[in-house]
Amino acid sequence: MEAAILTVGDEVLAGDIANTNAKWLASRLTDRGATVDRILTLPDDRDRIAATIREWTDALDAVIVTGGLGGTHDDVTTDALADAFDRELVVDEAVRRDVHETVAEYRDLDPESVTAAELDFDVDAWAALPAGSRPLVNPEGLCPGCVLENVYAFPGVPAELKALFERVAGEFSGDAVSRTVYTPQPEAAVVDAIADARERFDVTIGSYPDTERRNRLKVTGTDPETVDRALEWLADRVDLVPDA
Repeated sequence: MEAAILTVGDEVLAGDIANTNAKWLASRLTDRGATVDRILTLPDDRDRIAATIREWTDALDAVIVTGGLGGTHDDVTTDALADAFDRELVVDEAVRRDVHETVAEYRDLDPESVTAAELDFDVDAWAALPAGSRPLVNPEGLCPGCVLENVYAFPGVPAELKALFERVAGEFSGDAVSRTVYTPQPEAAVVDAIADARERFDVTIGSYPDTERRNRLKVTGTDPETVDRALEWLADRVDLVPDA
């Protein structure tokens, strides 16, 4: 499975917050054997988000979009997702009820007795999702996520993203297998060994230098035995050390 990660938010591009969501998602997808083909951050621009989703949904098995969901003026991701698939926004009754209950509980009110008008809160604006999407009720916050065809949309709040992703994590899989080892040798000293290993085995090898003289080598392939053989071959030619 090839997947893409699209994070949305002016605040990410301005450097106001770190893009920890992309890193976490990439790690979780990789752990499940999926291959992350690309990661991109866009501003809160409805047209650009929609255009990117249209392009990616045809090219990849899965697209994850995080950030920009909700009912505030700069939350345009839900609208963009609807635009990408030419859908209207609709309100699922279960989602409406969850948003209503969440707001009421935030304000220490009884969800069963207080009305939306009494809450002075536009419940439908926060509960609206593209028609035909599968709602993902948010157990950690207010804004729901959803799945529309092969696009998964999650809120940008890290705790909410993680909670919703875990509900659909089983839908992401793949054949990619990775092993990571370390070497005290400088990167330039292992270039030839890495090149030879790539030629001999059906694997990719990433070399990542570190200032603490524990350079990281990551061997990835689709067959665990081939990956292990490549590592054994490297171990005879490169000084490998255990992970600390």
